[in-house]
Amino acid sequence: MALLDILAKERTVAGSGFNRWLVPPAALAIHLCIGMAYGFSVFWLPLSKAIGIKEAVVCSKDLSFFAEIFASTCDWKISMLGWMYTLFFVLLGSSAAIWGGWLEHAGPRKAGVVSAICWCGGLVISAFGVHTHQIWLLWLGSGVIGGIGLGLGYISPVSTLIKWFPDRRGMATGMAIMGFGGGAMIGAPLANKLMTYFATPTSVGVMETFLVMAAIYFVFMMGGALSYRVPPSGWKPAGWTPPAASTNVMITQRHVHVSRVWGIPQFWLVWGVLCLNVSAGIGIIGMSSPLLQEVFAGQLIGVQVAFNDLTGPQKVQIAAIAAGFTGLLSLFNIGGRFVWASFSDYIGRKGTYFVFFVLGFVLYAAIPSFGKAGNLALFVGSFCIILSMYGGGFATVPAYLADLFGTQMVGAIHGRLLTAWATAGVLGPVLVNYIREYQLAHGVAKADSYTITMYILAGMLVLGFICNALVRPVADKYFMTDDELATERKLAHDRAVAAEVGGGTAASSSASSPILVLVAWAAVGLPLAWGVMITFEKAVVLFK
Repeated sequence: MALLDILAKERTVAGSGFNRWLVPPAALAIHLCIGMAYGFSVFWLPLSKAIGIKEAVVCSKDLSFFAEIFASTCDWKISMLGWMYTLFFVLLGSSAAIWGGWLEHAGPRKAGVVSAICWCGGLVISAFGVHTHQIWLLWLGSGVIGGIGLGLGYISPVSTLIKWFPDRRGMATGMAIMGFGGGAMIGAPLANKLMTYFATPTSVGVMETFLVMAAIYFVFMMGGALSYRVPPSGWKPAGWTPPAASTNVMITQRHVHVSRVWGIPQFWLVWGVLCLNVSAGIGIIGMSSPLLQEVFAGQLIGVQVAFNDLTGPQKVQIAAIAAGFTGLLSLFNIGGRFVWASFSDYIGRKGTYFVFFVLGFVLYAAIPSFGKAGNLALFVGSFCIILSMYGGGFATVPAYLADLFGTQMVGAIHGRLLTAWATAGVLGPVLVNYIREYQLAHGVAKADSYTITMYILAGMLVLGFICNALVRPVADKYFMTDDELATERKLAHDRAVAAEVGGGTAASSSASSPILVLVAWAAVGLPLAWGVMITFEKAVVLFK
């Protein structure tokens, strides 16, 4: 059988005995790998000393920006390396929007394989860039090509999981998207260990680390992609009956074509909901460590001293505590993706976002007061809840889209919605950083420089609340007719269900072994548990 035949969507239609619980670990295998994009900053400091090894070799001040891009005799600035992070999320959103429709027709397996080739191939190109000391190869490899892999890998399981779990859409997407948030918890400590192992007097060990991680990720991502199965059209879990249309008018039984969503008001309202929720959350992530240090300063180590008056060793101590705070936030970011998305199955997607915006507004507005009162527990607790809702927003929105626009092309529609993430990735950090710099330039104390920022972020959540309140069921004119739906399903190589309940046409008619399910979950669960343990150990410092 030719390779392309194996990747064809019609070859992935599951048989009647297939266990749907094999699909989430396949999705997690891909998301845990591409989620390392969040942890790429672990490479910045070593790469900024790639030539000097112990101390950076500074480029000549006369060297232009474009000359620095091709320079091979001086080290890169961290600001130049940081462009990779920007490229990651700009390309993630744009590639998901551009190729989302192709994914619906090609199927998740083919998209997962392309994602693996792009993400891991990008790491290999970046390794060559480190070897030749050409930063443009890192931008091209990991930033552009890897960013395309991020977009395809991120949306590849969304439509499939929603179709396999019509009874628990939020929980299903929460499981997969939880992996994207958890990728850095595994990848960052692994990268640190590999760089330490490969470091020599003449190398910082990044090139070798890129190559090893590319190999590891390729195995996991290919395993996940080749394990994808799609249900036949009309499949439903045994014993489950779809709710009547009158039960919840926010959940449609019909389907919208992706080509029409740009002109549908509900799409733009949900776009605004995601953009505003994510902008506020990204702003918090970017300033969480310095904020804790500057607001509480010496109080973190039991001395009543302002941040600027701390000694060098004292600043090292509170930096370690702040790192623990960042680790704690990452745990809530991950957990929130699963918990809030699962919770949305009970109170609805619109209701869940109402909770995000109302509770978020209260917490953002209260944080300055908690800081001034010196209440560390309430301060930290507020940030943890906020970050859980940030992650929960990502995990809940695919189910929100499926409720409003149907499941036939939800992956492609989700891809277009991710342009909101790309926008938020610029809006949130820029807003927070420039407001802070403006206040500091006008003599505001560091401990007070975040107050106005918090109030502005709270105001953004009010706008998000309004957008969410305006969401109504999609008008009939936007849905596909029966003939259009039949044509789309033919293009998507869908097959009709063979049995009335829990059945399907067989790509493989044999039942899935319970041992296989256990092995699949262990393959993704053990690395994730290791990452959580490492992160928890860092977070414990906060409570000592």
